[in-house]
Amino acid sequence: MQEYEDRLASFFVIPLMQFFVGLFLFIALINRQWGLTILTLLVLVTAKGAKIWSKSSLAGIKCHSVVDKVRAFPGETITLNVRVENSKFLPIWVRMKVPVHGSLHPSGSDTSLTKESGLLWYQRVRLQWELTAKRRGWHRIGPPNLMAGDLLGFFTQKREESESLHVIVYPRLVPLKAFSIPRRELFGSPGAKSPVQDPIYILGTREYQHWQPARYIHWKASARHNRLEQKVCEPTTQVKVLLIVEVDQFASSNMEEKFESTLEIVASLAVQLDSQGYALGLATNGLISGGNLSVLPIARTPQQLSDILEVLARLQMESKGDLVNLLKHGLELPRDLSCVYFSYEKNDTAIATTEFFAQCKIPMVSIVCQRPPTPGENDSGIGGKTYSLDEI
Repeated sequence: MQEYEDRLASFFVIPLMQFFVGLFLFIALINRQWGLTILTLLVLVTAKGAKIWSKSSLAGIKCHSVVDKVRAFPGETITLNVRVENSKFLPIWVRMKVPVHGSLHPSGSDTSLTKESGLLWYQRVRLQWELTAKRRGWHRIGPPNLMAGDLLGFFTQKREESESLHVIVYPRLVPLKAFSIPRRELFGSPGAKSPVQDPIYILGTREYQHWQPARYIHWKASARHNRLEQKVCEPTTQVKVLLIVEVDQFASSNMEEKFESTLEIVASLAVQLDSQGYALGLATNGLISGGNLSVLPIARTPQQLSDILEVLARLQMESKGDLVNLLKHGLELPRDLSCVYFSYEKNDTAIATTEFFAQCKIPMVSIVCQRPPTPGENDSGIGGKTYSLDEI
């Protein structure tokens, strides 16, 4: 679509030109030139009528913006629809321009989100654009800038709408190599003897014992046997993993590309672990766009993965506080927890975090962008193994 430029619709809208038209009208009347008189009168009446028309053009104009999805991955297409309604008897001309902040770009041949249309009385029109998400982030669309005027386009009025939209673009998902996450199993794996029972692993049914909670009742089996039956479950423990992103060294070293690559690894690992049934949590000392929480407690819910990806999408390369203090006071750490720590390199914050988890007897593995200077740091120690991004 062509670029729209603000240009003069007619010379006759210039006050100086209207003065000369009035002068020609005066001369035509003196000399009784009726043809010129009618022409100049027509020009003046048209210009004046168009000006009055344009002043009422924005009255009764309603705009509503919507996108087909508010969450996407890089490379996906987002459809933006803006509905403009003229709820008055006066027909108008409108031009809509939608500013886009962030890495959302028009698809195809469009170079800007600008379209124009004519609206008759009580008519509505839908303006549509295709946007491509280029990179992760919390991107704002709008508010739209509306320009309206008479159908001839001689005079226009401008108005900025109050409605704006936000689109969350998740980090890009990348394939991961196999690596082990250390586990501290207090009750063993499924099938082992344990006082902890998981209702997901059902071995069979038996007659209901009155001291058991009602949630163990198997209602279908009870109806089939005409007596209360309860589920017999395998003892198990659910693997819990806390993902930690430390942004201090990324911000001080201005390593934006490494920061983005790290977040891609974190997001991909979260998706992989969630598909394997892990309970996940997230903690970061980075600034979150929109003021969202930077700590997500360990949970295994359908919404947890989406919340983790959203925090990663909103995460900025700017530190907002001490990470160890955040872990001590902002998060409840279960005893059977494993931790995966992401940072630019093994700095003082990473060492302090490693010591904190060692005191809590929580196994931890570190993933850094910059390879450890000595091979010994890559061996298992207090903080577990340390991997580089290339090894993941």
